[in-house]
Amino acid sequence: MDQEMLADQRRLVELVEAEGWDVTDLEISAYDSPWADEDDPEATVTITARKPYESDDGDEGDDREDGDNPFRVN
Repeated sequence: MDQEMLADQRRLVELVEAEGWDVTDLEISAYDSPWADEDDPEATVTITARKPYESDDGDEGDDREDGDNPFRVN
């Protein structure tokens, strides 16, 4: 794998972590683009990260029932 691609991947992780996220999974895929006529390889980086947020009432736990959750679709 190209060292430049790995350096770019590390830089992306640094940027995500600088914003307070914890990187939990990381994947890089290098390939020749089937859509471009160029011979230069391309890369796709997938970063999975987590960041806890405090609830509006200051309680980190969620003691509410699911019916009160504005993000749950019933």
